[in-house]
Amino acid sequence: MKRILFVATIAVLLTSFNMPVEQRSVTSGADTLKQPQILVENRGNVVFDEYFTGKTMRLDFNHSGNSREEHFAVDRIVSDGPWPGNKFVLTDKLELGPYFFQVVDKENSTLIFSRGFASVFGEWQTIPEADKSWGSFNESIRFPWPKKPVIVILGKRDPSTNKFKTIWTTEIDPASRDVNPADLVHTNRVDVIQENGPASEKVDIVILGDGYTKAEMKKFKDDATRLSRVLMAQEPFKSRSKSINIRAVETPSEVSGVCKPHPGVFKRTPLSVQYGAFDSERYALTYDNKTIRNVASQVPYDFMVILVNERTYGGGGIYNLYTTVSSDNKFADYIMVHELGHHMAGLADEYYTSAVSYEAPDISLEPWETNITALLDKNNLKWKALVDGGTPLPTPWNKDAFDKFGYDIQQQRKKLREQKVPEEVMEALFMKQYEQEDAYFSKEKYKDAVGAFEGGGYTPIGIYRSQLDCIMFTRHMHFCKVCQQSLVSVMNQYTATAPEN
Repeated sequence: MKRILFVATIAVLLTSFNMPVEQRSVTSGADTLKQPQILVENRGNVVFDEYFTGKTMRLDFNHSGNSREEHFAVDRIVSDGPWPGNKFVLTDKLELGPYFFQVVDKENSTLIFSRGFASVFGEWQTIPEADKSWGSFNESIRFPWPKKPVIVILGKRDPSTNKFKTIWTTEIDPASRDVNPADLVHTNRVDVIQENGPASEKVDIVILGDGYTKAEMKKFKDDATRLSRVLMAQEPFKSRSKSINIRAVETPSEVSGVCKPHPGVFKRTPLSVQYGAFDSERYALTYDNKTIRNVASQVPYDFMVILVNERTYGGGGIYNLYTTVSSDNKFADYIMVHELGHHMAGLADEYYTSAVSYEAPDISLEPWETNITALLDKNNLKWKALVDGGTPLPTPWNKDAFDKFGYDIQQQRKKLREQKVPEEVMEALFMKQYEQEDAYFSKEKYKDAVGAFEGGGYTPIGIYRSQLDCIMFTRHMHFCKVCQQSLVSVMNQYTATAPEN
């Protein structure tokens, strides 16, 4: 699915941000209107009990704009249940995602929490519709409930400087009557798929379901269990399975299946998942943010998967938001694992649209995603520690033959979609592609090497991936070594048992 390719790092020790007297939204790329400045003091991970209670604060906000600007407004601030996250790793050193938020103690300007994320608005902002009209999406950020007033500072990667630039700030007083500390009373049934310890020391995954009727709740539980086992069979999840809790929350629907606007199938379901997001027929998303957050809050969760009770190929994965999976498709296993790569670690798609001829784009910035590179400085390749001395950079592979075959598949796929063929016909084409890719890769000299293979991030020339094959590139069920390393780094932030400063 489409991802934004921006780049940047954020200062580790001291970062200068705009501090408002009141809530302020800044137009992207515009002057910051000479707001008063504040130095955010990053002392590393603070002592949890000094700054936070044991609850989760959820800031719901409306994110609106077009391709040139974006604006924010607080919707509501509510309790989202007990805090499920780690109590030692509170500041995000990975700094992944196109957006990054910081929670700062208002009294002493100390950074007390931070996380990177992506959003539905951020993706919508890149499509042609955003050039001519406005869009508005409800979004949330979650963090431990602060004991005292805080300032929330939201930054976005500036594509010209690779730095996070402040685009919104707001103050929150947890004692304010505008902040609701009440917890929801939940009545949905919870199915525990695997539980290995306290949420604060584990990676917690919640699985929701949409388009499952009351009579299909056993099917939902079976689907959730099956796809969880698929995930746990892949590295690095297999080696870390004892560090992961998985729970499913049942949300019965009055109808079976979900809305599919392209073929004219319209339905209303509890979580409002539908195909056709951003006019991409197989992209399945929900825009009903508050509903899915309310349902998910019944259990501790760090990551969210929504199973879609459909055979039609489709899904999606947005960093630190959710993953969607069409549970009955022949390639559901692949969709589950691939989209979790996006959702958990912000991994880039390594595939690209093949064409017979193309021109190299002007790439001057290094992508922020950990699994692709512009190879601007091969002596400082971001995954150089994994590259053997005898592997050339860039790394040669039979790209021309692979691209020609890929282009032919794309044309067949397009024709079959236009003909609205049964799903099994499309699945047969995918199997043909899968088997032919195996044949190509088996003949490659560097098929098992870590290097820099040209083609990745939707770009055939000028962007490189770390290995010849990976589940982020094809439908083969394995993560490359760099993607595995990235996923482990994320999981470590949720499973630490001692302070990391």
